[in-house]
Amino acid sequence: MPPESPDVPNAGRRPSESKRRIFNPQWVGTYGLLLITIILVLVFTVLLPQTFATAANARAILSDQSTVAFVALAQMIPLSVTKFDLSLGYGLGLAHILAIGLQVNSGVPWPVAVLVTVVIGAGWGLANGFLVEAAQIDSFIATLGTGSILYAISFAYTGGQQIVGALPSAFVGLNSATILGIPIVAFYLIILCVILWLVYEHTPLGRYLYAVGSNPRAAELTGIKRKRLVIIAFVASGLITAIAGVVLAAKLQAGQASVGSEYLLPSFVGALLGTTAFRPGRVNVWGTVIAVVVLSVGISGLEQLGSSFFIEPLFNGVTLLIAVALAGFTARRRLRAGKLEAVRQTNSGVGGADSAPALEEDQPPARVQ
Repeated sequence: MPPESPDVPNAGRRPSESKRRIFNPQWVGTYGLLLITIILVLVFTVLLPQTFATAANARAILSDQSTVAFVALAQMIPLSVTKFDLSLGYGLGLAHILAIGLQVNSGVPWPVAVLVTVVIGAGWGLANGFLVEAAQIDSFIATLGTGSILYAISFAYTGGQQIVGALPSAFVGLNSATILGIPIVAFYLIILCVILWLVYEHTPLGRYLYAVGSNPRAAELTGIKRKRLVIIAFVASGLITAIAGVVLAAKLQAGQASVGSEYLLPSFVGALLGTTAFRPGRVNVWGTVIAVVVLSVGISGLEQLGSSFFIEPLFNGVTLLIAVALAGFTARRRLRAGKLEAVRQTNSGVGGADSAPALEEDQPPARVQ
């Protein structure tokens, strides 16, 4: 009879398993997007030392891309329950028109104009939610329809012309003000990120939203009000979009119906690319923000290198395709890892045969958030 193998920590463990314990590639998926951001900054700093690595360029990126970050976070919320919001860009355009038009055309004080705009934003979000859940219209079709309606309202309100007039300095300061040399919009964004992070990571509401997005049927069976949560998600999306429209109005100081639609694609890119960072396979706040930073740094650097005017939509489109592919790959990898772990525990007899986890063939996999 051969002698028993000594009782050492690595006995019976495959070499590949030991290597995985020494070098776990999971951090690459978690922090890879952040690493890409750092690499892009370093590359453009070397290539453009006189223009890119400057405080003025950093302030310009923060000011210009804050609206993109707002709409990406607004898009993230419906995506967390696996719904789309294609009305977001047109809602942004209408919000910035109303914020200016109510003051210029109707003489409404700017705080009231801002409040009315934000309430209307929540209203169209509520309409989206009811169309998707009460009328059972696919979110893609429902929000595309409401987006077209919002676009028509924008044109009707402006008559196809720009709305230009004297605006109070306090309203303009909503975008132009700085704190310690940093644009005030950066602080708006930080506040919004912290609020959303707290909701998603530290409240039952956030856990319920993730549960609905992962498996709506299972969420309902556990007592979660799926329809109510989807409506809440659309209302929050409309609310944040309207706030972004107000900030954009303070920046542009002119209302025109053609503004807004160009923000739709970046909103999807930021939210979907964000699923590859920090919480791979799931939409999350900080991943979305880092994704927007990647877009901002990449576009800014390429433009300073003398790229053509079409580089921004091209960059956004290519990045969106990459984001969707990576999100799908990450979700499949998580599902496969979960099944392998369940099989491993079953084969090792953890908790006995009766308590070992069983894999059900008819159980639907968690969808990509």
